[in-house]
Amino acid sequence: MTRDEALELRCATGSDVGQRRSGNEDSALATAHLVAVADGMGGHAAGEVASAIAIDAAGELDTRLAENGDLDPLEELAAVFTQASSVLDERVGADPELSGMGTTLTVMLWLGREFALGHIGDSRAYRLRGAELTQLSRDHTLVQSLVDEGKLDEESAAVHPGRSVLIKALLAGQVAEPDLEMHEAHPGDRYLLCSDGLTDVVSIQEIGAVLGSTDEPSDAVATLIELANEAGGPDNITCVVVHVAAPDSDGRATDGQDAEAGDADGAGNDAGASAAAGGAAAESD
Repeated sequence: MTRDEALELRCATGSDVGQRRSGNEDSALATAHLVAVADGMGGHAAGEVASAIAIDAAGELDTRLAENGDLDPLEELAAVFTQASSVLDERVGADPELSGMGTTLTVMLWLGREFALGHIGDSRAYRLRGAELTQLSRDHTLVQSLVDEGKLDEESAAVHPGRSVLIKALLAGQVAEPDLEMHEAHPGDRYLLCSDGLTDVVSIQEIGAVLGSTDEPSDAVATLIELANEAGGPDNITCVVVHVAAPDSDGRATDGQDAEAGDADGAGNDAGASAAAGGAAAESD
């Protein structure tokens, strides 16, 4: 399989302020080649500014791809994080009141049947393949480091009061150190990028069930946001769902999933995109 053998991607993105926050500090992006989620921090408008800076940096990569498709994916993703960090430095330097602002960033760059994954912070990337849901990203949190060291089990980590304490993020004055990996996608795969406003209150089992039982990415996004709000919605909730399919002999996309459509209420700022990973233009609502 090569990068020239394009898969069909169907994407939807949605974001909701949740039940307890007055503003939304999350940002997201879905284009023909890129999907991304950023969860800002810093209070007041600072978190919103930081997450927008990260997503803008990813958007600039999308522009570069349109101009030159022959780029090294991991190098380009690394440049996104470096660019976002540089802009954060500039903004804090110009406005000291923004000091302390930062953001997570999880981004997928799609090229044919492969995608590059860049990640920093505790937003997450999941893959549903068949019945198996796998977390592709690793949380850069103090609690996760304790799990990795064998000092805390997964069950205790899931309810630990300090589970959102980050040890790495995009922060002004700090060098960005993202995780960067290449993955191969299969027809039938379903992917989720999300902020911790979802994963803090919705179980992995529920997330997998929703991804596997909805035919439309927009239905999955809306249902996941609804579940997070029903669980109290303590934080902003942002999801990007990607369904992967291969064109059949008639040119129609087939995703290889036996799924039943699920009912879902609409999510705030919901948008959809359908694109070929090889470079077709995205369609957005």
